[in-house]
Amino acid sequence: AAAKSDSEESEEETKSNKSKKKSSAGSSSLFQTSGDKDKDKKTKKKGMFNSTFILLLTTVHQQIRLNMNIFMLCEQARSPSPEIEFDNLENFVMEPAPQGVTVKCRVTRDQRGVDKSLYPLYYLHLDNAKKTFLLAGRKRKKCATSNYLISIDATDLSRGGENFVGKLRSNLMGTKFTIFDNALNPERALPDLSNARQELAGIIYETNVLGMKGPRRMTVVIPGMDKNNERVPLRPRNDCDGLLIRHQYRKMDNLIELHNKTPVWNEETASHVLNFNGRVTQASIKNFQIVHSKDVDYIVMQFGRIADDIFTLDFKYPMCAVQAFAIALSSFDGKMACE
Repeated sequence: AAAKSDSEESEEETKSNKSKKKSSAGSSSLFQTSGDKDKDKKTKKKGMFNSTFILLLTTVHQQIRLNMNIFMLCEQARSPSPEIEFDNLENFVMEPAPQGVTVKCRVTRDQRGVDKSLYPLYYLHLDNAKKTFLLAGRKRKKCATSNYLISIDATDLSRGGENFVGKLRSNLMGTKFTIFDNALNPERALPDLSNARQELAGIIYETNVLGMKGPRRMTVVIPGMDKNNERVPLRPRNDCDGLLIRHQYRKMDNLIELHNKTPVWNEETASHVLNFNGRVTQASIKNFQIVHSKDVDYIVMQFGRIADDIFTLDFKYPMCAVQAFAIALSSFDGKMACE
C-alpha cells in the first residue's frame, strides 16, 4: 500500500510539473515581439478568491487625497521565495526572472534621521531565510525632477560608482517615469549607439484631474522578448524617440504594454478586492498587481505593504529585479496629480 501511495504521489507531482511548464510556456509567448507567436488558449479562472484576500475599502471624504482601509482574512503564512542561486549579482538583477519561477522579495525603507525623512534609502532583499541582498536605491538631491539611483552595493549609491546599475527618472508632474540601465547617455555614446544606455521600462500613472476617488491606475511599458527569451535592446537616440513617446504615439514595435490589475468591486462590503495570496497584510494605496491584458491571471509583478516601512515585491518572467524595484520606487514618489 505504501509503494502504491508513493507512486500515486509521484504521478500527481509529475502532472503538476507538466502543467506548470505548459502554463509558463504559454505565458512567455505573450511577451515575444519578434518571430511567430503561439496562440495560447485562455483557461477560465476556477475561483475568484482564495481564503487569503485583501479588501481595499474606499471611504468617502471631502478631501483631495484618497483614503483606503484594508481588511484581511489570513489562513496561511506568507510563503518565502524559492531557492535562487547566482554567481554574478549584477547579471542576476538585470536578467529576466527564470520562467516558471516567482522571485519573492522584500523592500525595506529607511527613514531614520533628518536627511532620510526627505530622501529615504530603499533596500531589496530576497524574501528567504538568508535575506539575500539584491539592490539599494535612493532619491538624488538637487534634481529638477525625481531621480533615483539603483546600486548593487548598499554602501555605494553614487552615480559614478562601480556598483551603479540603473536609475529611475520622472517627468515634472511625477506621473511618468523611465527606467535606464547604467550605460552612457546617447549624447556621449558611439554613433552606432552600441554603448548607449538602454531604456528598461516606462511607467505611466493616470492623472486624476477631477479628483475622483478610487485605486490608482498605472501602465507599465517594457521592451519585448525575442525567440531566445532575451530582452530586445531599446537604445533611443534622444527623448523624442524614447519608450514613453513611442507608447504615446502607439509605435509599439518590440514593446509590451502591461497594466495594474483592476480590483473587483464588492457591493456587500463597498470595497475593492484584490487577491495577494497572503503576501500583503496592510492597507496602502501603493498595493498593486501588474498583468498583461491577454492573461490577467498571470501576475507579472505584485507589490504591497506588510508593515510601516516593509513591503513585499514579487516578480516573474519577463521582468528583472531592476525593473521591478524601480517600479516599486516610482510608487513611493509623491503624485498629487494622480490622487
